[in-house]
Amino acid sequence: MNMDINELDLTNVARWPLAARLVVILFLIGAVIFLGYWFHTKDQLVVLAEAEQQEQNLRVIFEKKAEQAANLEAYEKQLEEMRESFGAMLRQLPNKTEVADLLVDVSQTGLASGLEFELFQPQPEVPKDFYAELPIKIRVIGTYHEFGEFVSGLAALPRIVTIHDVQIKPRGKAGAQLVMEATARTYRYLDEAGG
Repeated sequence: MNMDINELDLTNVARWPLAARLVVILFLIGAVIFLGYWFHTKDQLVVLAEAEQQEQNLRVIFEKKAEQAANLEAYEKQLEEMRESFGAMLRQLPNKTEVADLLVDVSQTGLASGLEFELFQPQPEVPKDFYAELPIKIRVIGTYHEFGEFVSGLAALPRIVTIHDVQIKPRGKAGAQLVMEATARTYRYLDEAGG
């Protein structure tokens, strides 16, 4: 029963040979599968890939947050220590009423070190983020060791005082006397009221 493809009657498929019917059935099954994939499954696969990527991103975020949550107590303790340290540093910054006393302390520290002041000139305040710098131009006469004692005395003050732009030169042609020019800076906390 050999049939030519042109002899197949499309109106009477039941009389086709088994092989021809199987080919048509397989073709129709393939077409339905392809069309189902093309119009339905393909878009769902894209959505699935996006969901898998989002899952990976969320998993990474979750792992970071879980790690932070596991260390939350340590972070809170560290934060409290930082607040205490910051508070201690703020207490080292004088307020507006303490600045005059601090200037006297700087001057007395120099005199106690055996230095002779040629210049002690407070400069205008320089505002920064949450503090203000108070520069003081100084010129003192003394020995190298007296300069060291003076700087050490400034470091021992209960308030923060730093020394900048230090220049040491001999005084005259002979002798152990030196001249030190520097800028001493102290700092003042600017409260929320702006002063």
